[in-house]
Amino acid sequence: MNASRLTAIGLVAAAGLWIASGHFLPHGAAETAVRAGEGEAKKLFRVAVATTSVVPHSRKLTIAGRTEADKRVTVFARTGGVLTELKVKRGMSVKKGEIIAVLSDEAREAQVAQAQAVVTQKRTELEAKRALILSGTLPRLQLVDLEAQLKAAEASLAAAEAEHERGTVRAPWSGVVHDVAVEVGQAAFSFAGREIASMVALDPMLAVVEVAERQLAGIKVGAVAEVRLVTGERTSGKVRFVAKTASPTTRTYRVEIEVPNADGNIPDGITAEVLLPLAPVVATRVPRSAITFSSAGNLGLRVVDANNLGLRVVDANDTVEFVPVGVIEDEQSSMWVIGLPDRSRVIVQGQDFVREGQIVDAVGIPELTAVAK
Repeated sequence: MNASRLTAIGLVAAAGLWIASGHFLPHGAAETAVRAGEGEAKKLFRVAVATTSVVPHSRKLTIAGRTEADKRVTVFARTGGVLTELKVKRGMSVKKGEIIAVLSDEAREAQVAQAQAVVTQKRTELEAKRALILSGTLPRLQLVDLEAQLKAAEASLAAAEAEHERGTVRAPWSGVVHDVAVEVGQAAFSFAGREIASMVALDPMLAVVEVAERQLAGIKVGAVAEVRLVTGERTSGKVRFVAKTASPTTRTYRVEIEVPNADGNIPDGITAEVLLPLAPVVATRVPRSAITFSSAGNLGLRVVDANNLGLRVVDANDTVEFVPVGVIEDEQSSMWVIGLPDRSRVIVQGQDFVREGQIVDAVGIPELTAVAK
């Protein structure tokens, strides 16, 4: 009887203590313990990282421009006369010294014939009297006078022949006839100073671009540049000229690239894209997809600061950091950037789903090997 009573009293006391515990213990203590256990069990967000390297990179500046003939000239008549022969047509190729047109004038031909006759007379007279002068029959002073008269006659003949030669219009250098402004039989004595034809030299051809002042320092004369024509053709040439004076309207500098064009396939005035080499700079090559923006809107990369370089890293040091970078060249699948330290572990997958200060599960992938070029 006493044992049963003691058991009942113990059960009542235990129930009272359990009920009283709800009033004396904090309500959130149990919930906090449960949440802490859940946090420890929660997995870290997994990202893929790759180790980068810094190497010297030769940049290329891409600028739109145009082709331009190396030389361009308008051929004028140097004397009067009637155009009797026109030996070229528009689009025809001519060599240096080749006859383009002939202006005929009987007066010039008569002047040449007259001058030749005077030279013949003076030479004959000099030869006839030379023996008499040398023998002492005639004064020796006449020999000097006769020789002077012959030289004057020869000078007059040379002037008449030069005037006659002006009637023949020749190509000043090898090129292509761009336009012909006259016809056979046109005009007479008003031809002096009149345009006959215009020519352009297509070999070499020039690719001309305008470069901003900030990009001018890296361009050197003699550097090899790539030229892409709007027709799809690609070629290369050397930088021939870099202007030292800016255009007053655009504040840009003219740069000329000399391109071989022996076959004349590259026309004058066609749109071209020029890739100019710039001075090398130390940079890092990263995938385009790895580039992201910080919460403040800055362009850069997200990296993890763990020093481990294994294939799989899970460490308390795998904390996300943001590194602002500058893009110096944009390629099809990658970018060259500056500002990223060497051997950085860049997040290449999942970078848009993490934030600075977050601890992540970093899984390593093969290193991003940047080839110096």
